[in-house]
Amino acid sequence: MAQEVTGTIHFMDGSKIALRWPRQAGTGSQIIAANVKKALEADRMIVEVDGDLLLIPLRNVKYVQLTPAPKELPAGVLRGAQIVT
Repeated sequence: MAQEVTGTIHFMDGSKIALRWPRQAGTGSQIIAANVKKALEADRMIVEVDGDLLLIPLRNVKYVQLTPAPKELPAGVLRGAQIVT
């Protein structure tokens, strides 16, 4: 069975939604870097949940937290950080 990823989308109004899905194909650093770049350039996040399609405008999103982080990340990602506040 594929490893699961949990994503929590934190919205600007303080609400949040947590989603879980099987890890998607593509584990190479080049593929991950391309996917991160596409996500940063997008104006919405599209997610299929229980047969429904969610279109989430990114202008309403404060940040997205993914657990676990991919083992391979593109250059420029700060690793080993901790939230201290």
